[in-house]
Amino acid sequence: MAGDSIKIQQIKAHRQEPVNMPGAKGARIRILIGQEDGACKFCMRHFEVEPGGCTPHHEHPYEHEILVLKGSGTAKTPAGDRPFKQGDVIFVPPNIEHGFCNTGSEPVEFICLIPAQQNCTCPK
Repeated sequence: MAGDSIKIQQIKAHRQEPVNMPGAKGARIRILIGQEDGACKFCMRHFEVEPGGCTPHHEHPYEHEILVLKGSGTAKTPAGDRPFKQGDVIFVPPNIEHGFCNTGSEPVEFICLIPAQQNCTCPK
């Protein structure tokens, strides 16, 4: 697939894996576009977080951008908890502690972009 054609697939056609990092609870990830697709600059990931679940509270030396597709929750930040909901966009600068918790009654789904060379932090 890398470099010779346009990829068009449904989100659910991609393998979903649990987020296996300390502090993760009820969070799953799909790699939608990554280095295996020939993406040299960005990795696009899809997260699902069940009600009461969280992504790990962590930091890293690269930025990422998030688009909330469904649900609502709280972003854990150094400045305190900040609510988010469907349709919100979130920018996380490098080296800022963050995590996302589902405080609603339906799953939270979001798209997250990171630099491709970060290996997408997903088990292979």
